[in-house]
Amino acid sequence: MRIVNLRKENWQEDPELSRIKTRGQGLENKYATSVLEIIENVRKYGDTAVFGYAKKFDRVELTPENVRVSEKEIEEAFEKVEPEVIDAIKLAVDRVRKFHEHQKENSYFVTEPGMVLGQKVIPLESAGIYVPGGKASYPSSVIMNAVPAKVAGVEKVVMVTPAIESLEVNPYSLVAAKLSGVDKIYRVGGAHGVAAIAFGTASIPKVDKIVGPGNIYVALAKKFLFGQVDIDMVAGPSEILVIADETANPEWVAIDLLSQAEHDELAGAFLVTHDEKIARAVVEEITRKLRTLKRKEIAQKSIENFGTVFLTESIYHSCEVANIVAPEHLEVATAEPFALLDLIKNAGAIFLGHYTCESLGDYVLGPNHVLPTGGSARFFSPLGVYDFVKRSSVLYVSRDGFEKISSATALLADVEGLEAHGLAARVRMGSRIKVSEKENVKG
Repeated sequence: MRIVNLRKENWQEDPELSRIKTRGQGLENKYATSVLEIIENVRKYGDTAVFGYAKKFDRVELTPENVRVSEKEIEEAFEKVEPEVIDAIKLAVDRVRKFHEHQKENSYFVTEPGMVLGQKVIPLESAGIYVPGGKASYPSSVIMNAVPAKVAGVEKVVMVTPAIESLEVNPYSLVAAKLSGVDKIYRVGGAHGVAAIAFGTASIPKVDKIVGPGNIYVALAKKFLFGQVDIDMVAGPSEILVIADETANPEWVAIDLLSQAEHDELAGAFLVTHDEKIARAVVEEITRKLRTLKRKEIAQKSIENFGTVFLTESIYHSCEVANIVAPEHLEVATAEPFALLDLIKNAGAIFLGHYTCESLGDYVLGPNHVLPTGGSARFFSPLGVYDFVKRSSVLYVSRDGFEKISSATALLADVEGLEAHGLAARVRMGSRIKVSEKENVKG
């Protein structure tokens, strides 16, 4: 794990910091052609293309009859999953639901003489969640994507996830889906699975929005299909940044950094500290723990690619560096973490204190773990209930209200050279219409 000294003038221009800052760029060109071809074939040929790609990539024989996971299979999944794991999933679902209940938005109306203005908040009719599958097990991804959709009031939540060769879908994901309120589950993944729920096929329904993590093919499929459907974000490899002072436990910091490094060879693990002793102790702990980690090959590659310690002048300098990196997960392992909260501007999720390890947030704390990556925390937010609603403006003007604003409307239309816009106001000026009932708003 490299140590980079930022205790210098023009530290913002340090090449390693610049490389980390632009880490989210560059992979699209390599895979774009293949993904666009898959999308176009699914659009043209529907089930035929989807089932063909499932056979090619996942080695499963799908048909209109077996592509949807049956209720019997879901019931059988509950028999396969350990009771204590079911209890843990129930706990996570409950905590995530309670947290996201606070994110609900209400419609509102503002009245003034002759006018009613407002906003109507409407849940999306349908949403699709992508869950990585095969031999992998990600029940937490199901929970974090499905629960806020249901809290928002989405009527139809569809899940797509790849199956293994025996057509089996991961039982942990099925249990999480049932407990989270997913309505239909289809055993198809990859870019073709994303395209299937974007366009709809004879066997797989179309949705209004697609959310959830996946590999580069899934991420690019979502990106290219934006506009056909809405998406949550284009997520990249996972990442963590830890701000540490002299009170941090080097072993704890090291394992928290490795908890993201084990995800992906391109995952990012960053330590920012003004304490050289802590910096070197964490590096030693990472070297030691990599020897015994089950996913040590992946974690080692990740550390080689992006594992970095930044040495700073002060704790406040550390916050500046963190804001430039704009990490997905930001841990504040300091004596007084709340004192730094106002200084942190760019982070997907902020974990305050020595005991608030990132993995708690991944599973059971309640806030969503679907977070912006690659520096996009500068302008993106965590997935939430607000992602599954749309808003319509509501406008009503009475005759008296119209007379207060019509002249200004006509004048501004004239300035913009839009004659019919101005005429729409002018033809009503001085005119009266008969109404069959009293207006609801008195002018």
